Amino acid sequence: MSLFKRIATVFRAHKNAEAPLNEFNDNPYEQADVGDIMYVDLEEWLITGKVTYQDPGFSPHRFMYYLQSGNEIACLIIEKGATYDCLFGKFVKGGLDNPTRVPTHLTVGDKQFRLENQRKDMVITSGNTDFRSNDQVKLWRYFGKGNTFFILQWQDGKFVACEAMRVLQAEIKVLKNK
Repeated sequence: MSLFKRIATVFRAHKNAEAPLNEFNDNPYEQADVGDIMYVDLEEWLITGKVTYQDPGFSPHRFMYYLQSGNEIACLIIEKGATYDCLFGKFVKGGLDNPTRVPTHLTVGDKQFRLENQRKDMVITSGNTDFRSNDQVKLWRYFGKGNTFFILQWQDGKFVACEAMRVLQAEIKVLKNK
């Protein structure tokens, strides 16, 4: 057997090898749940909460995971489309007084953000989140320079805000907690 055939055989065997049982294969972003481990940009996070967004009568189109690593808490927002749009962010303290007076331009520190879109969705929650399940959430998504985003959400008198950066789908891996 030639050297090239041997190398090709090794690659084929590796490609056809069965995936570990604790790894998701179908759709890790929709199947991940509280207690699972998520790697974002090679950092390990525990999923402590999950918010699933959907229009009534349609399948879910956005997922928000509350992540914890030690004392640090972050979030990962994944939006379904032709591909997955993944935003990794940190929560920001503060808020607004009235959801009917949300501005189209925001200044957070020295950063400027402009309103990209807004919508209302029903949410289903599990674990530790800021939202109540089976209720409506208003969401505003702002964008800024350098692939930065600001996400503002409101439910029943409470604003939740996070500043996020886009991450590649390939930088995210989900492992099922046995």
